[in-house]
Amino acid sequence: MPRVIVDCAIYRDGRRTDGPEDFSDALAEARAAGDAFLWVGMHEPSAKEFEHVSQEFGLHALAVEDALTAHQRPKLEVYDDSLFVVLKPVLYDEATDTVTTGELMVFIGDSFVVTVRHGEGAALTAVRRRLEQEPDVLKHGPTAVLYAVADAVVDHYIDVAAELQADLEELEAEVFSPNPSDAKNTAARIYGFKRQVLEFRRATSPLLQPMDRLASGNVPFVHDHSRPFFRDVSDHLTKANEYIEGLDRLLSDALAAHLAQMGVRQNDDMRKISAWAAMAAVPTMVAGIYGMNFEHMPELTHAWGYPGVLIVMALLCVGLHRMFKRRGWL
Repeated sequence: MPRVIVDCAIYRDGRRTDGPEDFSDALAEARAAGDAFLWVGMHEPSAKEFEHVSQEFGLHALAVEDALTAHQRPKLEVYDDSLFVVLKPVLYDEATDTVTTGELMVFIGDSFVVTVRHGEGAALTAVRRRLEQEPDVLKHGPTAVLYAVADAVVDHYIDVAAELQADLEELEAEVFSPNPSDAKNTAARIYGFKRQVLEFRRATSPLLQPMDRLASGNVPFVHDHSRPFFRDVSDHLTKANEYIEGLDRLLSDALAAHLAQMGVRQNDDMRKISAWAAMAAVPTMVAGIYGMNFEHMPELTHAWGYPGVLIVMALLCVGLHRMFKRRGWL
């Protein structure tokens, strides 16, 4: 158990207090105090490791299954003895420009909070330390923990969205550059970027309804005075979703502009090829006529006939070149 239990502490009147090392005894002490609660933080527990915790805290079997299986959508579930919330923290890797998601489950019940984290991101150590420095918030009990965790996850959404916005600006500069790089590579980057935004959206969009429910109140195990705090989280989440929707629209526009530019370049290439083919066709036609070996061919006996024909072909080619140049074909 020490491998999966990251931290376990009793909080009374907003302050951390020493308690039994065994979380079963700690939970009994917190409930006996009346104004205290126990916060247990876990990281990727196995079914066997989590079994004792679920039995001790009376967690619902379906919620336990979701917490162990992971790969859940953000949601809020209300059970008889507990409240179950699923969050999806997002990480952004600047080296590879990729977005990865983890999972964070929060159980809230009578005098306890259990957080279960999957993945390397969204460590709650900083959240716990910040809360311990704000006893006025922490004294509201398990609700304060849920608010702080949700607030940290949603605020990081906005940070990741800002990083993606910076990458999108670089991509747009590449798309509209007068000397674009490999077109296939640009299209692949745009498509890959859209996949990252889609992954991001899967973490943020489903969370809107749970946050609205928490902000509206009437949710068991949630303090009535917490509505303004959850409304603030909901506002930040709405802002993050607007960022993501804007990124998705801009990516679609960038892809459409890139494809249009590719079409324009192909048309320019075809016009250039057609212009050079036309200039090559004129001397070919003249030389073909003179190569038919008729008996009565013009200027066959003229001393300047051969160079005269070459000069005429050259003048025709120069004239065609100037005409195509004026029309922008060359």
